[in-house]
Amino acid sequence: MASLPFTHEEYRKRQARLLELIPTDGLVLIPTNPLAIRSNDVSYPFRANSYLLYLCGWADPESVFMARHNGDSWITALFVQPRDTKAEIWEGVRVGAEGASTGWPVDSAYSITDLDKEIREIITDDTEIFTILGLNTDLDSVLEGLKTSDPRKIIDSHRRLKSKREVELMQESAAIATAAHILAIKSTFPGIGEWQIQAIIEGHFAHSHSQWSYPSIVGGGDNATILHYKSNDRVINDGDLVLVDAGCEVEGYASDITRTWPVNGKFTEPQREIYELVLKAELAGIEACQAGSVWHSMHRATSAVLAQGLIDLEILDCSVEEAIGDGGDFNGPYRNFFMHGTGHFLGLDVHDVGGGRQGDEDGGPKLQPGMVLTVEPGLYFGSWRADIEIPERYSGIGVRIEDDVLITDEGPVVLTAKCPKAIDEIEALVGSAR
Repeated sequence: MASLPFTHEEYRKRQARLLELIPTDGLVLIPTNPLAIRSNDVSYPFRANSYLLYLCGWADPESVFMARHNGDSWITALFVQPRDTKAEIWEGVRVGAEGASTGWPVDSAYSITDLDKEIREIITDDTEIFTILGLNTDLDSVLEGLKTSDPRKIIDSHRRLKSKREVELMQESAAIATAAHILAIKSTFPGIGEWQIQAIIEGHFAHSHSQWSYPSIVGGGDNATILHYKSNDRVINDGDLVLVDAGCEVEGYASDITRTWPVNGKFTEPQREIYELVLKAELAGIEACQAGSVWHSMHRATSAVLAQGLIDLEILDCSVEEAIGDGGDFNGPYRNFFMHGTGHFLGLDVHDVGGGRQGDEDGGPKLQPGMVLTVEPGLYFGSWRADIEIPERYSGIGVRIEDDVLITDEGPVVLTAKCPKAIDEIEALVGSAR
C-alpha cells in the first residue's frame, strides 16, 4: 500500500467534487508535468503537476489521471510508467500499473504506453474532454480537433479551501522554513556571501526531508531592492541589510517567508525607520485578514500605513489620499517604493490558485475559513533607480517582511509566527551561532 499524505477517502471526495460538475458524457484527463532538460541528458528535478497531486497523490512522471462515466457511476484510472527492468536499474523501481491500481485512490491503472488506444476506444466526435493542454504532447495529439474544456477553474474553487490535514502539512512546512530562517540569521556575519546564506537555508530544507518551493532569494545591500533577485552571488558588506525570501514544500504544500536583517547585527537609524514602517504595515495587513473581508482589504491596510509613513519620513510631500492615488486607486506615488501586491494564496503552489491578485474587480474574492495566504509588504530604495529620485538617507535599503496566514472564523492565524521579526529579537539573533 502506498504511503500517501491523505486518506483515500479524502482524495475520493476531491474527485467527487470535480465530477459533480462534469457531464456524464464527458471525459476527464489530467496529465502531469513534462520532464524538463537542464543540459544534454541531465533533467531538472521532477515535480508533479499540482492538480494530479491534489486529485490522487500521484507524484511520478509520464502519467495521466482519467475519469469517465460508465452509465452508472464515474470510474477513475491512472496511466503510469510501466515496469521496465532496464530503466529501473538506472532510475529506481517503478510502481507500475499493478501497484498504482492497488495503492492509489483510483479504480484501475494502465501503462502510459496504452494511453492512445484506451482513449480512442472511449471518445467520440461529440465527447467533451476536460483536460489541461500543453503538458503532454502525446495526449494533445490524440485530442487534436476534439472539443476540450479546462477543468482547472472547477478544481481551483476547492483547492483554495484547505482541509484540516492540508493545514497540518502547511504548518509543518512553515515550521521547517522558520527554523531555516532562524539558523541563517544566527549564522550571518559581515562579509558572508549571499550563496552561503542560501546554502544554510536550503541545506536545512533537505536535512528536514523537504525541498525548496521556489529558488531562494538572498539579496544583500542594493540587491534587496530587486523583487525577484536570483543571482545570490555577492558578498554582503558590513552595514548592509540582507533580504531573504525562502520557503519549502512538505508533500507538495508550500511555505513562503521573508525576513530582512542587518548582517552586523545592528540596524542603522535609516534602516530601522524603514523596517519599523514595513513591520507596522505587515501587522495591519495581517489584522485585515478577517473571514468575510474582500481580498484587497489587506492591501488597503498595508498601503494606508506605508503611505502615511512615507509622508512622516518626508519621502513624500503630499496628503495620504494623494500618496495612495486619485480615487483610492492605490497607484499613487507611494507605489514608487512598494511595487507589488500585499500577498497571494498559498498551497500546492507558492502562488496558489483561486484568484486574489492586484487589480481584481470588486476587491477580489472574499476571505473564507480554510484559506491560506501570505502578507508581504515591502519598501525598496534602489540606488540604481534612474526613473525616480531616491532619498540619499535611504538609498540602497530594501525591506520586506512576509508571513503565512490561515483564515479562521476566530481571526487570522499566523503559521509562521515563530519566525522572529521584532527588531530586538533579530538584533539579538544575528551571528549568535558563531
